Amino acid sequence: MNAIEITGLYKQFPGKRMTKVDALKGLDLTIAAGEVFGFLGPNGAGKSTTIKLVMGLLRPTSGRAQIMGMDSNQAESRRHVGYLPENPAFYDYLSAEEYISFVGSQFKMEAALLAQRSEDVLKRLDLWDARKRPMRGYSKGMVQRVGLAQALVHDPDVYILDEPMSGLDPIGRALVKDIIFDLKARGKCVFFSTHITDDVEKVCDRVGVINKGELLVVENVETILQRGVQGYSVFVMNPDGAKEELFIEKAHLQAFIQQSVVNQQSIEKIEPRRKDMEAFFLEIVAQ
Repeated sequence: MNAIEITGLYKQFPGKRMTKVDALKGLDLTIAAGEVFGFLGPNGAGKSTTIKLVMGLLRPTSGRAQIMGMDSNQAESRRHVGYLPENPAFYDYLSAEEYISFVGSQFKMEAALLAQRSEDVLKRLDLWDARKRPMRGYSKGMVQRVGLAQALVHDPDVYILDEPMSGLDPIGRALVKDIIFDLKARGKCVFFSTHITDDVEKVCDRVGVINKGELLVVENVETILQRGVQGYSVFVMNPDGAKEELFIEKAHLQAFIQQSVVNQQSIEKIEPRRKDMEAFFLEIVAQ
């Protein structure tokens, strides 16, 4: 069973002066269990609209979305999901501890399990020391981490995260990436939107690029990076002990290695030079 299936998903909103705005145009997408999928696009591309439709927060004009085989308009489908909205807003008079307990209770978690899971996620997200303070005093990054904590607490099979690293400092971003890697290792599906290409390159199995409501491409991240290799930086030590860095074109690497043996050069390191995810993204949206 696929974790998420989207078929012909179309969403139209009323525009100005009796016009219609096509926010999403016939999206088809399948995301497997255990997969980390990055949904990449510029601001206003349709990422959040797609996520809200999958979560049943918006009704599609046409098409459908399923979570773990159930129509996403059925409330039961959302028991399988940990959801982080784009701009999380909570009852700010509650503490993080109180809010996480409230969320867990909505999933009918047994009290002892909820207490243990609450402690685990608050510690994991570096919120333990602030757990009893009202959230109105939290920074933006702390609020974002509470949002992640409430998505994690009931240990669902599917995670749908809208800009999960927004507002986080480098330490927080690294923490979220570690959590995503851990979820993948445990066979969870993670579907997250972003406009930051580096996030996708570091953690995703596949990426989909969306722009102006249209899904332009879906591709394996590793394939993109391998295809983008233009050549190699080769670090060598010459017979006289001098070290140098050389750029070798992709097609000439094997010949260079063979010639280095003849020249009595010692190859210390080979690093690929390639187009990164940002270059791939810009090429796609410019078409």
